[in-house]
Amino acid sequence: MKIGLRMLLLRAVLLLLVLPAHGQDSVAEGPGVLLPLPKGACPGWMAGIPGHPGHNGTPGRDGRDGTPGEKGEKGDPGLVGPKGDTGETGITGVEGPRGFPGTPGRKGEPGESAYVHRSAFSVGLESRITVPNVPIRFTKIFYNLQNHYDGTTGKFHCNIPGLYYFSYHITVYLKDVKVSLYKKDKAMLFTYDQYQEKNVDQASGSVLLHLEVGDQVWLQVYGDGDSYGIYADNVNDSTFTGFLLYHDTN
Repeated sequence: MKIGLRMLLLRAVLLLLVLPAHGQDSVAEGPGVLLPLPKGACPGWMAGIPGHPGHNGTPGRDGRDGTPGEKGEKGDPGLVGPKGDTGETGITGVEGPRGFPGTPGRKGEPGESAYVHRSAFSVGLESRITVPNVPIRFTKIFYNLQNHYDGTTGKFHCNIPGLYYFSYHITVYLKDVKVSLYKKDKAMLFTYDQYQEKNVDQASGSVLLHLEVGDQVWLQVYGDGDSYGIYADNVNDSTFTGFLLYHDTN
């Protein structure tokens, strides 16, 4: 209780020290300048104890926008995003102008010769044959443009190596026929036909042979006995034919 009274007295003394002297109507602002007392103040008034701080007032209105600042520095590039979906195919554009000719290509390999190799013959018999085991001489010439068949010997001589086709058609009359086709003294094909009495028959044969230059091909009756019924007249023919199919390229 005593402590409270002392505090009150101390405050009163301090107030008296700061207040102007009694009876003064003005307050000195500076040397030689007097200010009037506050309106409504009584002479000899005493200030009270300061009150508690008031509540915060309501926020004021937003101020105006400031001026734009300077442009900042360019930031670092961001990460690459995921690949997007494939878009739809666009419309085909207009055809562009024709380009310039390209450079010529390399020269090709030499082709085969344009020369056509030919070798062929077709001959016939002019009379009946009665001698066996010797080349038959076909002296009726149908075609022998290259002269590869020799009518004096009855043999074909190969001048172009390659694959050849040979055929013969024999009229059989009065006796049986045994005929063979030879190549270089070796029988390659045999044909036998038995004569039928009072009848004209036919015997034939054909074969493919590969020949080298210098090979010879011919027909002859083979065997012993009377097997030489090869016949020909003005209405019946016995023929021998051969020609080149493919020539050797090597």
